[in-house]
Amino acid sequence: MSAAPQTRTTGRRLRGFTGAGYDKGRGPLVQAAWFAVLHLCFVKWWLPPRLRPALLRLFGARVGARVLVRHGVRIHWPWKLDVGDDVWIGEDAWILNLEPVTVEHDVCISQGALLCTGSHRRHSPTFEFDNAPVHLRAGCWVAARAVVLRGVTVGSCAVVGAGAVARQDVPAGTLLTAGDGR
Repeated sequence: MSAAPQTRTTGRRLRGFTGAGYDKGRGPLVQAAWFAVLHLCFVKWWLPPRLRPALLRLFGARVGARVLVRHGVRIHWPWKLDVGDDVWIGEDAWILNLEPVTVEHDVCISQGALLCTGSHRRHSPTFEFDNAPVHLRAGCWVAARAVVLRGVTVGSCAVVGAGAVARQDVPAGTLLTAGDGR
């Protein structure tokens, strides 16, 4: 018996995607230079951690004092990143900041965490962007392999627990666990 042909039920036409309204913030030459630096040295284990904040600043990030960025960290657009003092960013964290990401002081972003400011309009036939900033307030912790999605603010001293997905704001001082579904 042969399988029935699949029909399109979404009405989605990705060919028509325009990316309207998305501003990368820098021209193609700066973007290319950043990607070269990112992939050739920034993520590498042999680059001393103390040099990573300097490289981010060179590309327009605002980075405070005593910021520790471990190897394997990927930052999409440094010019859309604002990091306060005494912040730790663990190995293999990914800051996918199509829109601004603000990280206040004394924040820990653990290994493999993802901060994602990008999304798409699911009802858009061309799947247009639906991006929004992410804000991590002072003293919060985004634990290992946790995800903070676009438009979310993690409150002061709140914790997004290991493997949790923050889909909406996390109030100050609270713990979001993988089973919470917020």
